[in-house]
Amino acid sequence: MPRSRIERVFGAIVALRVPILLLYALGVPAAAWLAAGIPSEGAIDRLVVPSDPDFVATRELQRIFPERPTLMLLLEADEPFRPRTLGQVAAVEDALRALPGTTPVSILDAFARARPGPAPAHDPAAAEALRRFASGTGFFRRQGLVGDRFLGLAVTFEAATPAARDAALARIDAAVEGARGDAITGVRRVGGPYVDAFIERESREASRRQFPAFGLLVVAVALFLYRSVRALVAILLTLAAAVALATAAGRLLGFPFTIVSTLVPLTVLVTTLASLVYLHSRFVDAPEGVPADRHQLAALANKLLPVTASSAAAVLGFAALAVSRIRPVREMGIWTATGLAIAWGVVFTLFPALQRALRTPTRQTVEIRARLYDRLSAALPGFTWRWRWPLVAGALGLAAAGLVALLGLPGRLAPMGVGLDVLEYVDPASPVHRDMVFFRRHVGGLNVARLWVHTPAGAVTDPEVLRSLDRFTRRVEAIPGVSSVVGPTSILRLRRYAAGEGESLPEDPAAFAAAVADLEQLLLAGPELRGFVDVGTLANAQLTVVFERGDGPGVAALTGAAREAWGRTVAEAPALRGAELRVVGESILAGKVGASLVPTLTESFAITAALIFAAFLVVFRSASARLMAMIPSVFAILVTFLAMRLAGASLNVATILVATTVLGTTENDQIHFFHHLNEGEGTGGLDGALRHTLGVSGRAIVFATLIDAAGFLALALSSFPPLRQFGMVTAGAFLLAMLADFTALPAALWIVRREAPPPVRPRDVTGPITL
Repeated sequence: MPRSRIERVFGAIVALRVPILLLYALGVPAAAWLAAGIPSEGAIDRLVVPSDPDFVATRELQRIFPERPTLMLLLEADEPFRPRTLGQVAAVEDALRALPGTTPVSILDAFARARPGPAPAHDPAAAEALRRFASGTGFFRRQGLVGDRFLGLAVTFEAATPAARDAALARIDAAVEGARGDAITGVRRVGGPYVDAFIERESREASRRQFPAFGLLVVAVALFLYRSVRALVAILLTLAAAVALATAAGRLLGFPFTIVSTLVPLTVLVTTLASLVYLHSRFVDAPEGVPADRHQLAALANKLLPVTASSAAAVLGFAALAVSRIRPVREMGIWTATGLAIAWGVVFTLFPALQRALRTPTRQTVEIRARLYDRLSAALPGFTWRWRWPLVAGALGLAAAGLVALLGLPGRLAPMGVGLDVLEYVDPASPVHRDMVFFRRHVGGLNVARLWVHTPAGAVTDPEVLRSLDRFTRRVEAIPGVSSVVGPTSILRLRRYAAGEGESLPEDPAAFAAAVADLEQLLLAGPELRGFVDVGTLANAQLTVVFERGDGPGVAALTGAAREAWGRTVAEAPALRGAELRVVGESILAGKVGASLVPTLTESFAITAALIFAAFLVVFRSASARLMAMIPSVFAILVTFLAMRLAGASLNVATILVATTVLGTTENDQIHFFHHLNEGEGTGGLDGALRHTLGVSGRAIVFATLIDAAGFLALALSSFPPLRQFGMVTAGAFLLAMLADFTALPAALWIVRREAPPPVRPRDVTGPITL
């Protein structure tokens, strides 16, 4: 029998199997080496794309007021102001100051500058004076330097890279543990550097945990399903090559591993495995009398269209994430799309070469375990016809409820919550989470915004401008949810307090001008004010605002209240006319990410659905089939959001990817389903077409789905909450899609086609289901 053109192409690939295997043997190790060099970047504040105006403004401010990584160490003690405790706190501070590039600041430093004299660690009277000094104002408590049963150290250090940061944190922790005495009963560590280090570490560990678990699953299922070590080896080698090459593509694209891009290898892995299961299941199903070599080419040709269409749809679907304003999501989409395109090439070159080189067996020589599935699939056409209306109505009802759960109802139900609280990204069982909760309870918020005031050159030190800034600072301090505000006049107020003149600056213009007359000398003499006033141009000042709610609504509320306070201040102060306020900072960017989550979800999902629908146009001709083919995926996605809403879960940077991941992965099943449904059309009508489809592709759908679901479920082992949540809900969505593949989809076909199965004949009745 003559071979088709496609079969001849695959014949050439198989004939060139030795050069192909050598090429991969050389290329895959090089790709693994490239992939191993991809850096990790877990900071929450780096989620916004660099072109975003707020991102640009934040970086501009940081060029004027350079920032170094900062953390807080809370040294707990039963009696913080005892001389012995203070001596041990001073020893810790000295040990930290001895570290290169590390600068600690404590209440001891502020007291020493304000009241030179005996050290509180050696003089009980000085220790009592320190206690009165620290408790006479709320400033130190708001900064975390003083609290109930603890004293705080604000520590800045130098670190240009994540590796340098981790090394600096290790040195800081070692110095603290080496210097602390028994009067310090505990140390709590708080700050962005610790959070970023935790996220990056747990992101890496998630991959290390999931791949062994996934590998064991592949081994177990492949041996159970195909009962061949040679088939298992061919599958594993193909998966390894696809993942290595796809991951290395990220290095060439210049992408780092971020909160979500660690999902790229897993997504490529499960999608590639699904294609391999479809290909090999078709290969092992060889008819009697047909040589295995001849059947291999026919099987590859038969599966080329559905595998290519599903791969193209997945590539386009993940590429749709490029519309996101969240940088890691955008990069993850582009990276995954590139990786899936590479994996498609691996599947149709390396895998056929391995099949032939390893002489993987068909069911002619190795019996495939399928008795249970065969009996169930035989009963499905009749079952779905008999219950077609309840199945379709139930699926549509649950999907509609899921849509409402996600988007809400105007005036009745709010949309699903969006969370970007830093605590949601840290495992509740970890010390980092515990210490952050303690800090929030005893000090205040963990979110920081910068209020950037730009004036004409030289105007910042003008007494009237400073008096207006002080009024603005006090108004910002009164905003609900604001824990503390530190700006130029905050430092001046603290100086007056230390001098015993009270904490407030004078209201009288002349007295105020006298109080700040030496400001320019202070800027030159000490570093405290230079972090809030631009010494070079005297045209910029900043206020550092610590606040509680860091989600989208919380950031929007703070921004609006700060602008309103600025407007009132400018209206009262002619000196500020021409000045400009900009609300920037890392927490503002993080809040903007929270506000972008739902638009990212809806936009990317809409584009993905449209592109996949277009891919279906290539494969199917029936308009109704095009729409029904998406029923299982849409059903699974919306019901998943319903379950999340009922469980009280919120959307985060990882869970917004559920829709695109599920749609881009499960549409494989529907494309193969309808491809073989069209192939099985004939005199048997829909019943015969369904039986052909379930016989040819049903087993592959079941096992591919189970493997994919278990692969993502392996993320439940992660200590990184977003990945853990993503893995669990995605695995559940895969199972829901498979359920709809075998129930709601055939039921909808019965309704649309208006057919009925033929009467059951006595010989169709079977005995008990056994393996």
